[in-house]
Amino acid sequence: MKHRSAHPARHTLVGTLRVFLADMLILPTGLLTTAYLTRRLGPEGFGLFILAATLVAWVEWTVSSLFSRTTIKFVSEAEDWRPVGAAVAWLHLLTSTGAMLLLALLAGPLAALLHEPRLAGYLRLFSLDIPLFALAQAHRNILVGIGGFRERALASAGRWVSRLLIIVLLVQLGFSVSGAILGSIAASLVELVIGRIYVRPSLWRPAGFSVRPLWGYAVPLLFAAVSLRLFDKLDLISLKVLGASAEQAGIYGAAQSLSLVPGIFALSFSPLLLSTLTRLLLNGEADAARKMGRDAMRLALLLFPFAGLVAGAAPEIVRLIFGQRFLSAAPLLALLIFGAVALMMVSVASAILIGAGKPGWTVALASPLVPLALTGCFFFIPAWGPRGAALATTLTAAAGALASILAVKRLWGILPSATTLLRSFLLSTLAYIAAAVWPAPGILLLVKLPAISLLICVAYFVLGEFSAAEMHLIRSILDWRGSSRKSALEAE
Repeated sequence: MKHRSAHPARHTLVGTLRVFLADMLILPTGLLTTAYLTRRLGPEGFGLFILAATLVAWVEWTVSSLFSRTTIKFVSEAEDWRPVGAAVAWLHLLTSTGAMLLLALLAGPLAALLHEPRLAGYLRLFSLDIPLFALAQAHRNILVGIGGFRERALASAGRWVSRLLIIVLLVQLGFSVSGAILGSIAASLVELVIGRIYVRPSLWRPAGFSVRPLWGYAVPLLFAAVSLRLFDKLDLISLKVLGASAEQAGIYGAAQSLSLVPGIFALSFSPLLLSTLTRLLLNGEADAARKMGRDAMRLALLLFPFAGLVAGAAPEIVRLIFGQRFLSAAPLLALLIFGAVALMMVSVASAILIGAGKPGWTVALASPLVPLALTGCFFFIPAWGPRGAALATTLTAAAGALASILAVKRLWGILPSATTLLRSFLLSTLAYIAAAVWPAPGILLLVKLPAISLLICVAYFVLGEFSAAEMHLIRSILDWRGSSRKSALEAE
């Protein structure tokens, strides 16, 4: 049975907050895991783990991205999600098993290409995660398609908490890099189990249901999915191929792990946006869909001051989490965080285009990212090393964000306002300066970051960024849980 709401904007925003908070567990758990592994494994061991994790993540997210937005769109449109869900689960199982076998076969050549012979065994072990991860993603996407945002959030929370606990346990028992890999595999299994508590699609091809419509929509998105997945961490792999040591790769990977928050928000928000836009358009509410699309792009712009805050405080953040040995990751983080916010705009625009029935436009936006990034890496890395890789990634993401905004403008005639852009730029500059000049060594950083974040929100309010209707919506969400409990008590 589908979850419906009379207030799609509030339902989407509440769902986004739930999913985002669940996905945000990757921040404390991921940072704790990374901090533990960097100290336990050292730069070289952590570098091998992050290289294996990056290559496997490329494969996993390519397989999952092939069907993720197609799944959400088709499930959202279906009266009965079960036939679609069974087809989706079967396709995920089929493609992910093939990808697992292919990676196991190519593990040796990949390790040789990256000049790390030990990487081959780690890749073969990590390949076991691919089918589990893909099936877990299939269940998550079905939940989003039927409006089960709360259940989707619970599945994600289970993954990140179990990942931290199991990795620490296994590495502490002496399994080293292999323990970190096994902990990641176990986390995918936990997420899959939680997903199947709420939805149980058949794992075999459904009789009487044609998967041709799914392939017809998914295949055009394959090129976009592959491009986006290749772009993700392409800088790290290029850096290693061009001669960086495992230690340099570990430092670069540490910087990447600290730039995750915008990507987490995009991962939480974009599928829910696609689900809601699909329903609005299906119900003939095109004006409401366009307004939601414009507000979604505006939200991405509003996050840039928080990127400025992270960039200004980058040395203190790196020192607190990873220690003095990883301090050279700070300038990398200061660049990568802006690229991560720009990529969120690409993700939001892609959701809008797919919801509007334009998957080919998404392909046109995503396809140039990889050649642009590769060109930048091969020009900048020999001259500037890791900073060149970060610069190439950030500039490419910025170009992709600009192209995405223009594509949505051409499709629906909507743009974030110039006033919002100006406010975002001004507050980004001020946040960077405030974070850079306010010294907050050690634990005092945990006071500084929330304080400046609060000031950014207050500044947006004072500058008139939020309309009266938006303030009313925010208040209604804050009162929502209390009102729900009050109504339940009155009903009793």
